[in-house]
Amino acid sequence: MHSARAPAPPPAGDIRFNCDVCKRPLIVDAAAAGMTLNCQHCGGPTIIPSVSSRVSTADQLTDIERKLKENESQRTEVTSYINQLCIQIHRWKLRLQTLNERKIELEAELGALQR
Repeated sequence: MHSARAPAPPPAGDIRFNCDVCKRPLIVDAAAAGMTLNCQHCGGPTIIPSVSSRVSTADQLTDIERKLKENESQRTEVTSYINQLCIQIHRWKLRLQTLNERKIELEAELGALQR
């Protein structure tokens, strides 16, 4: 007699994920994992993630959040440098304006003495 293997039961629960196209949330039965469906919101094709990829998706989410935080920190640092340099440029512009005004005064004084 052959030992028949029972088919594996479908994964229990629902899979929650976002549409690949419009990014709106979707919920499907876990049995549909790995299939492609058309989004009910935008009609675009979306691959339903597998249960195992949901775990890696959580890891990816954590990694992306960490990268986003680091990116924001670097943006703040660069913005600070830009602000400091803008202040320095403004100071140099004021200095140049003062030097140009002084040049005009000296040229006028020189012209008056040469007459």
